[in-house]
Formats: sequence, structure tokens, C-alpha cells
Amino acid sequence: MDDLVVVSMTVNGRAVRRAVSPRQSLADFLRQDLGLTGTHLGCEHGVCGACTIVVDGRIQRGCLSFAAQMEGHTVETIEGATASGRLAALQTAFRERNALQCGFCTPGILLTAAEFLADNPRPIRDAIRTALSGNVCRCTGYHAIVDAVASAAEALS
Repeated sequence: MDDLVVVSMTVNGRAVRRAVSPRQSLADFLRQDLGLTGTHLGCEHGVCGACTIVVDGRIQRGCLSFAAQMEGHTVETIEGATASGRLAALQTAFRERNALQCGFCTPGILLTAAEFLADNPRPIRDAIRTALSGNVCRCTGYHAIVDAVASAAEALS
């Protein structure tokens, strides 16, 4: 059995200090230890984007990060971003444009889109598609998702 490592981080604005296995992924830590199940596990290889989270203000894949690496870092999950209201325009646009189906990919797409729009407030559709290309959705075909992100960009500008 691995020796445990004590790690302190901020998760969704709350200080967290826990003993973790050095090999426990951040996504597993968030889901299993903290009960934040909005971080989904899909491929567990960093390809699908279902485990997208925000670390120190930038998105990254929770399945490719170890919880032990988060010492001193700030982590935000979909639950934290939703509670803060930061995603309100995107959430409204996703609902209005029918941009979600099963919802499995939605948290990762919302976090990815929020970061993209923060850096690109007036994006063209091709740029939206490129920005979301690391998030796999098997239900929608992406057209409605791109519409929703474009609509949110208009609402935010």
C-alpha cells in the first residue's frame, strides 16, 4: 500500500486538508473523497474532457492530475463554478439552445467554454469548435453546443 501524503488545497472556495494516496487522481479525489460528482470520469486518459476542472484559474484534466500535486493550489469544479454564478450565461444558453442531452459531457464543456469566452469574448464559430474539440459529446453532434456558446458570447458582450 502506498504511503499517504497530506495535501492542503482550496476546493470551490473551501480549505481542504486530507491524506491521499500519491497515485490517486484528482478526479477520483474530488468524486470519492469530497463527493463532488460533477467531475465525470470517461476515458481516464485525458482525451474525452469529462473530467475537466479548473486549477488556479485554468482548465485541466482531473484524471491526468494527482491529488497530491494540488498542494497549495485552488481547484474549482462545476459545482463551484455553478454556485458562483460564473456560468449563468452559458447555462441559460445551453438550455435555450437544447445544447445538452444526457449531460455527461456538459460540466467539462461548460468549464472549457467559460475559459474560452474569458479569453475570446467575440469568437467566430470555427474558433468555438476548435476550443471545444477536446470535449467529446456523443449525443448532440456539437451544432447546438456551438450555437449555445456563440449565444452566451453575445449575451456577455
